[in-house]
Amino acid sequence: MNIVDKLIENTIRTKNPTVVGLDPDLSKIPACYKKESAENPFQAVANVIYEFNRDIIDTVADLVPAVKPQMAFYEKYGSCGVAAFEKTVSYAKSKGLVVIEDAKRNDIGNTAKAYADGHLGKVELLDESYAPSIDADFLTVTPFLGSESLKPFIDICVQNQKGIFVLVKTSNISSGEIQDVVCENGLTVSQNIAKYLAEQAEKHMGERGYSAIGAVVGATYPAEAKKLRQFMPKNYFLVPGYGAQGGCAEDIVPCFCQDGLGLIVNSSRGILYTHMTAFERENLTKAEYLHKVKNAVLVMQEQIYNTLKTHYPNMIY
Repeated sequence: MNIVDKLIENTIRTKNPTVVGLDPDLSKIPACYKKESAENPFQAVANVIYEFNRDIIDTVADLVPAVKPQMAFYEKYGSCGVAAFEKTVSYAKSKGLVVIEDAKRNDIGNTAKAYADGHLGKVELLDESYAPSIDADFLTVTPFLGSESLKPFIDICVQNQKGIFVLVKTSNISSGEIQDVVCENGLTVSQNIAKYLAEQAEKHMGERGYSAIGAVVGATYPAEAKKLRQFMPKNYFLVPGYGAQGGCAEDIVPCFCQDGLGLIVNSSRGILYTHMTAFERENLTKAEYLHKVKNAVLVMQEQIYNTLKTHYPNMIY
């Protein structure tokens, strides 16, 4: 199965395009998780991270189609953190979730291929066999080294039924300093990337008419998102910027297609942290905290679903 079809199936099953960002920020994780001890202090943190992620995954697995662990929160703890990341990926997939690795990798030539092999494909072992390593379903990729840097990732996706989300128009405030610059052909940098991705989409199409060669398009720029959807009618979108960064349900409507599909919407802090007061962070039990997480997911689902039904009454879920 093309991985984008699995993402769509999960979205229809849960009636929810929400993706939960697994960003384990130790300063924000509830105190009830911070009782782990180990001889290696980095391992102690990694144990907390994995336990936290496992509980979040168990809480949301029947409510959302996918999770998105952000590699930075794991890599900063070295090999222990990366091991916790790998365990998180494996556990989330065992629960039927699609896993989007947010690592924003890129390079050219053999280095790009090595990134693609390690994160999405298979790597060579000493006995000359090949095996998956991190084995995420999707990987975020930066495009600013040009097409020769994206081709290795696209090739690996096709070979291994995986997907990528390429940065096109990001949600941060300063994104326009580069992404909105108008090029000689009259298109912005973002629009030129979108045009290229639309051409590449045909190489990795799913049965439902969408491509696993996707795009990152921020919720904080709805007018630009509307234009980019016109450039990329078949590319699946990953939409950050909802909630804590200011995006709302109305803002993401231009990213959807008429069937109510075509994108997934990420929320990290809004689901994991912002619903807690400082007192609650120190005093909530795990059960109380996870109830808040579940409620945050359900509130976001209701907001998006009701808004979508208003704009697209014939959507398929």
